[in-house]
Amino acid sequence: MDITGIPFFLAVSFGGAFLAYLLHFAHRFLRNAVALLTVSVSAALLFWLGDETFSIEMGGFILTLGKTPYSLFFAGIVALLAVPTVLFSFTYMAKEERPAMYYLNLLITIAAMYGILFSLDLLSLFIFWEIMTWSSFLLTIHKGGNATKAGVKYFLYSAAGAYAILFSIVILFNMSGSLLIEDVARSFVLQNPLMQLMLAGTLLFGFSVKAGLMPMHGWAPDAYAESPAPFTALFSGALSKMGIFGMGMVLYQIFLQSPFSLPVRELLAWAGGITSALATLRAIQQTDAKRLLAYSSVAQLGYIVIGLALGTPLSMMAALFIALLHGVFKAMLFFAVGAVYFRTGLTDLNELRGLIRRMPVSFLTVLMAIISLANIPPLGGFVGKWLLYESLIQSDHYFLVIVAFFSSTASFLYVYRLIFSIFLGQEEKEFEHVKEVPFLTMQLPMLALAAVTFITGIFPGIVLAPISSALTYLGFPIYHDMWSMSMLFNEWGNRINLLAMISVIGTVFLTGFTILSLYRMRRTRYVTTKDIHTSGEVPTENENLTYAINFYQPFERAVYPVLSKSIRAWIDWIGRSVSEFGDFLRHIYTGDGQTYAWYVVLFLTFMLAAGSWLL
Repeated sequence: MDITGIPFFLAVSFGGAFLAYLLHFAHRFLRNAVALLTVSVSAALLFWLGDETFSIEMGGFILTLGKTPYSLFFAGIVALLAVPTVLFSFTYMAKEERPAMYYLNLLITIAAMYGILFSLDLLSLFIFWEIMTWSSFLLTIHKGGNATKAGVKYFLYSAAGAYAILFSIVILFNMSGSLLIEDVARSFVLQNPLMQLMLAGTLLFGFSVKAGLMPMHGWAPDAYAESPAPFTALFSGALSKMGIFGMGMVLYQIFLQSPFSLPVRELLAWAGGITSALATLRAIQQTDAKRLLAYSSVAQLGYIVIGLALGTPLSMMAALFIALLHGVFKAMLFFAVGAVYFRTGLTDLNELRGLIRRMPVSFLTVLMAIISLANIPPLGGFVGKWLLYESLIQSDHYFLVIVAFFSSTASFLYVYRLIFSIFLGQEEKEFEHVKEVPFLTMQLPMLALAAVTFITGIFPGIVLAPISSALTYLGFPIYHDMWSMSMLFNEWGNRINLLAMISVIGTVFLTGFTILSLYRMRRTRYVTTKDIHTSGEVPTENENLTYAINFYQPFERAVYPVLSKSIRAWIDWIGRSVSEFGDFLRHIYTGDGQTYAWYVVLFLTFMLAAGSWLL
């Protein structure tokens, strides 16, 4: 078997999963070694994959696999997160139940994502999509209890998305006589425009479920909160990007030439903007760290959808750049929260505080991640958001700029709450036993990803080159110096234009500082009756000087009217209605044969009477 071919690559990925499962029963070290070796070899093989396609006949259908520059970019995201995820799992999952099943499903999920990305036909994509859904479902319910309920919700949403995709695939095959994406795209433009619109809608719906685009996001908060922390990092960072990958394929390989392409993309861009705003407001309300990060992920994916839907070269560059960086800094955050849970058993922000000296590396990880998430230079998150703002302004989407900027600014609230509640404030006696997590298996993955955010923020050319190749494959004009579209980069595109960046940001901050200084320029500070602090007394160790409960209560009251009409309330109503309808049917379909015999007699009597009357 050719080691540069896709079959060998997938054989290593899937074979390693089953081998690790079997070796678990021999020795834990062998299982861990094979798991780490599998994801590491798979990541290395990405650099040596050949250009040849591979086809196999199955049930009368031809399944075709091969690489494209577009798929390689997303495969890089998977590889970048797979290795630290497996490494972090070694210690985190050591005391958990059924570790063999965890590693089996984790590695199968990773392999299935590679399969999705290397599928050149829709049937292969759907098969790997379903494998990914089943294995990630089993990981979501791994802990049992509340996780089972969260997993069922995730599965139901995924099933709805999968049926929508399958429905589209069947119709596309009947129209084109082929399942190859290239053939489907060529025949698609010949179809009725309304049929094009319907098929694009069902495909985008199916892929939007995994991307967590509102209102298809209902599964994400519970699934992210209940699944094991190492997998949640991969769940949010890489698996959600499979939805983004599919949406890009639909918009720019299949649906681009349709007369409805522009209005659909405009609508999708606004859906992304609304998702980013509402999910940000939801994140501010959360008191559980993992649920907060779940809504944060939904919000960040909204930014990616905005750039993807606008369809300009600069917006696409922004979308793919944010897709990579979101995967990195969100994995850092889930790892750090997982580390805190590993040591304290808590994720409730109302119960955690003062861990900065106990867990300094975890604190540093969260700090660098939220700096990147909040778009502050010189970390990579700043680059992606800057490009997105530029693309929105250049394409005259000024209202979307306001929405995106509001969401980005409001994100400071929840990232500050996260780091303040866990690490800052007064130390508590109950956390005296807490210490930092092991270096090799837990600190090292966090620090390695933190380095990625720093490197991509200073040397973005590392990411811009594969993005340029991906966009060229999707049909965008060939730009040998794509970075010249933005004032952010130097003339070679390999480094940030620090002078321009400092000039713009420095002007904004200097103006704001000057206005605030003039406003507050007083010789006397007026003290209210409530401003007593500690009244000059030295507080004892039992007096809590920090607070976490009702952290943003005034803000939450202000935005409550916007958030009170949750889409989840409607979904819950639909669920209750279906359940009640099922209860009604149980009174009819009792399972009693004699009752069914009476139904048959009554039906025949009715038919005879109706027939006699008609005659």
